[in-house]
Amino acid sequence: MASVLIVLSSARVWTWLDGTQHPTGFWAEEFVTPYRMLAEAGADITVATPGGRVPVADQKSVDTDEIRGYLDGLAGVLEKPARLEDVDPAAFDVVLIPGGHGPMQDLAVNPDIARVLEAMLPDQTKTVVALCHGLAAFLPAGAPDGSWLFRGRRMTSFIDEEERQAQLADQAPWLLETRLRQAGATFEGGAAWSSHVVVDGNLITGQNPASAEAVGEALLKRLA
Repeated sequence: MASVLIVLSSARVWTWLDGTQHPTGFWAEEFVTPYRMLAEAGADITVATPGGRVPVADQKSVDTDEIRGYLDGLAGVLEKPARLEDVDPAAFDVVLIPGGHGPMQDLAVNPDIARVLEAMLPDQTKTVVALCHGLAAFLPAGAPDGSWLFRGRRMTSFIDEEERQAQLADQAPWLLETRLRQAGATFEGGAAWSSHVVVDGNLITGQNPASAEAVGEALLKRLA
């Protein structure tokens, strides 16, 4: 089965426009759901974070006993992540980036996630997957000609309307959908809070936490 790299944000806060350090992390469902599906399919999974720092789940996302119990069962994995700086993208078939607002803080400006994506996206034997705010990690990745690596690619992410309905848009330093469109993405948003997945060749993206299972299914279908 495939070798999968899951890159989690290790940010614990998201800096708002007014300087407030808003508690955040990775969104539990967007990590747990595909992790469980991949593990059950026999995938070899490595979790990595910037600096090898221990990631934390956004506490608002740890909202069921099932999710809490699954995270507890993965404590050994989450407490000893690989360093993103040491990752060799050639060793993996898939890179998967869950969301939460954490990626807006660290992965959006991280040169090592850019390095991994720049190696994997152009290789059609590899698969790049991201959920929700995890697509913030796409922003620093460049193509050889100096353009944005994902320019013209079809994708979806947490949409601006969802950010507004969550009453976070006014505090956000920038909105992800807007940034992706400005960078050159062919953006395809679905209805707010609905499951919505876009598959564009070896690129699979999901809009929000409700899309986590459908993203996992799309990835397993491609790997099959």
